[in-house]
Amino acid sequence: MTANAATPAKNPFKPDHVQNILKNITPPAIALFVLLALWELFVRIQGESATLPSPLQMASDPDIRKLIFNPFYDEGDINKGLGLQLLASLGRVAQGYFLSAVVGIALGMVIGVSSLMYRALDPIFQLLRTIPPLAWLPLSLAAIQKNEPAAIFVIFITAVWPILINTAVGVRQIPQDYNNVAKVLKLSRFKYFTKIVFPATVPYIFTGLRIGIGLSWLAIIAAEMLVGGVGIGFFIWDAYNSNKIGDIIIALVYIGLVGLVLDRLVSFIATLVVPAEQK
Repeated sequence: MTANAATPAKNPFKPDHVQNILKNITPPAIALFVLLALWELFVRIQGESATLPSPLQMASDPDIRKLIFNPFYDEGDINKGLGLQLLASLGRVAQGYFLSAVVGIALGMVIGVSSLMYRALDPIFQLLRTIPPLAWLPLSLAAIQKNEPAAIFVIFITAVWPILINTAVGVRQIPQDYNNVAKVLKLSRFKYFTKIVFPATVPYIFTGLRIGIGLSWLAIIAAEMLVGGVGIGFFIWDAYNSNKIGDIIIALVYIGLVGLVLDRLVSFIATLVVPAEQK
């Protein structure tokens, strides 16, 4: 065989590859089938008194099929498909989450560097982070007096704590040798933060960011139920008031899928940014 001979391409459909795929897909598929069968049985046992639609009833409902197969319809006002509802919610989440990331990382680094500030503020932050997201909504509405900024503030105040606290903890975990090297090299404060503090704290930052994105998604769903307008949270509340339980179920599936995608997205970015030896 010559040195220039081409290496045969790997066949993705080899029996062992197919077996691995089936091994990963089969268990959740079986679990989903069993869940749907139990759901169908539960509704049938209740008979005419059942208020929860069965999977077969939902599959035959034209309104449900419209939500699934035409998620971007727009019939004016709040009568929009789930795709547009989700995009509106994601827009609010993006704004609140971005603000929480910027403030949380910056303030966390400053607090982590100063032992005095850490001891003074950490107990306050630990107290504030336990407050449920909806508890902030009346206060934000009273202060801002506008629904949209109030909802974004709820996202910000919910997501900022894990980002801030994890960042501060990461800064305090920096080895003393790193600080000694910075003193020997007489690094400026800016270079100290960019060359020493930030790189060493990145794994902790992404831990906080991953927790924060999940909390952001939870917070906006709850906030939109109260502030109204276009958004997946208000869609669920409006469907409940209209007794459209099937719509709520489909919306919950969409919410779960989007939440999973957001979590995996932040996790994927972390694999690109965090050095392998720090994972």
